[in-house]
Amino acid sequence: MSSFRCRHLLVLVSWLLLADPSKAQDPGLDTTPDLASLVAFDQGQSHLRVGVIRYREDRSALSRRYDVPLSPVTRERMRAFYDEWLGALKDLNFDGLNHEGRVDYVLLRNDIQFQREELRLEEESVDTMRPLIPYIRSLEELQEARRDRLPIDARITADLLNDVAKKAETLAADLVNNNGTNDIEPVSAFRAAEYLRTMGRILDGWFAYFNGYDPLFSWWVPAPYERLTAAMTTHAAAIEKAYLGDLENGPVVGNPIGEDGLRAHLQHEMIPYTADELIAIAEAEFSWMEDALIEASREMGYGDDWKAAQEAVKNLAVDPGEKPGVVVDLERQSVEFIKDHDWITLPSLAEEVWRMTMISPERQRVSPFFLGGETIWISYPTNEMTHDEKLMSMRGNNPHFNRATVHHELIPGHHLQGFMTSRYNDHRGIFSTPFWGEGWALYWEMVLWDADFPRGPEDRIGMLFWRMHRAARIIFSLSFHLERMTPQEAVDFLVDRVGHERANAEAEVRRSFQGGYSPLYQVAYMMGGIQFRELYKEVVDSGQMTTLEFHDAVMKGGRMPVEMVRARLTGQVLTRDFSTTWRFMNE
Repeated sequence: MSSFRCRHLLVLVSWLLLADPSKAQDPGLDTTPDLASLVAFDQGQSHLRVGVIRYREDRSALSRRYDVPLSPVTRERMRAFYDEWLGALKDLNFDGLNHEGRVDYVLLRNDIQFQREELRLEEESVDTMRPLIPYIRSLEELQEARRDRLPIDARITADLLNDVAKKAETLAADLVNNNGTNDIEPVSAFRAAEYLRTMGRILDGWFAYFNGYDPLFSWWVPAPYERLTAAMTTHAAAIEKAYLGDLENGPVVGNPIGEDGLRAHLQHEMIPYTADELIAIAEAEFSWMEDALIEASREMGYGDDWKAAQEAVKNLAVDPGEKPGVVVDLERQSVEFIKDHDWITLPSLAEEVWRMTMISPERQRVSPFFLGGETIWISYPTNEMTHDEKLMSMRGNNPHFNRATVHHELIPGHHLQGFMTSRYNDHRGIFSTPFWGEGWALYWEMVLWDADFPRGPEDRIGMLFWRMHRAARIIFSLSFHLERMTPQEAVDFLVDRVGHERANAEAEVRRSFQGGYSPLYQVAYMMGGIQFRELYKEVVDSGQMTTLEFHDAVMKGGRMPVEMVRARLTGQVLTRDFSTTWRFMNE
């Protein structure tokens, strides 16, 4: 370390130890660290914290080393890694761990078992996909040889690339002429086309590594490589056209995982319910929300026609340029409301550092509503959108709909979550789950609704729109993965049942099925919120904790399935072979 850095570190430590809060530039900002409380917190840290960090970093290192995602070599190496860790957990003295350590033990074992099951399911899906791209293994081996630090024979490599390019061209031409065969499922075609593009990106890195640095490679390989990349692009497009149609302008296409896949994900998320049981819960939630919408509609003078009342609310959108001001005002209202009730500790620095940015027109195709964290991403029309696109964006992001989205994305939602979990138990980030992340933000929509945060029927309609949307997500996403509903039917469901603008509904479904989300992500909003609500009743209504203690404990505990939050807060006795049992709905 340089002498400058040493002096800088000494100054920082001295400030931390000696700083006088009364001399801060702004006494209203409580940014001085309470080191005594941090030391006390650290003494209660999990005995397995360092072990979880080791697992996280080792897995991350292996994923960078074995970077051909669907290769059998990658699969076998990761399977061996998980088996090694399961063996280490089995040999560990579980009874010698403190309670936080036992929580981490259960979380770690649960994650490893899930990852192993994912490898098995992946192998099955790859087996159904590879007949469409039979040459892919030879391309995977090129990158694997590079990662194995092996020398390359440029002439042999050029011959290989040229031969593979011919095969890809022939396969693409056959698809164009014959329009595919009937024994290939659309989902397999979708996966094959996507994997061709993934391998294209991997091979670009492989090519750049040698080209220009190896004279023989640079002489032999560029021409056949250029032919190969063009052939792979053509082949991917031919697969999609033959089996999936026009993806650019046609219907949304997804990747259903089936009943076995859902079962594995539900086990990992510690949700002891079947997909059909979760759909039934969502339908029950829909029922009371429709009654509440009718009540608000009557107050607005629209009788039982709540869709007409919703249309009127949509048309209350502010003019272009005014949306950031709406966000600032709504953030202030929600924070003041929460402070007045003393529900949760809100660090002043968290209030100070959040920022705003605008979502591009291109990204609004898949993100038609707000996104959040330390920065809230605002979806609103730009001058280059078509007239219809402008109106749909404005109507779908009116101030009354925003009454739920702003606090969901900022405080006490995603921004506060990120702020706290980066400072407390950050090793548990590897156990992150949308049931904790999105569930917490949705839980606060429930809390604020029950506390009369909506100021009138327009606000209630706006907040109910999002509650209905969360219930709809459960129904359409699970039905899709069970192969009972197509993506287009999901779009129609959002338009007809919830009141979405069609373009926004298409963007939501496209984001749900093509945005890299876990299959249960859309389920997690409402189910996670219900879990937190029921846990609150168990520990606060019973007098075990105050509201403030409950919310602060959740934020400082780190990210994990909500059943493990329950185990932490209640001091539940955990065993080495713990499995999910918490039926959180009143039955």
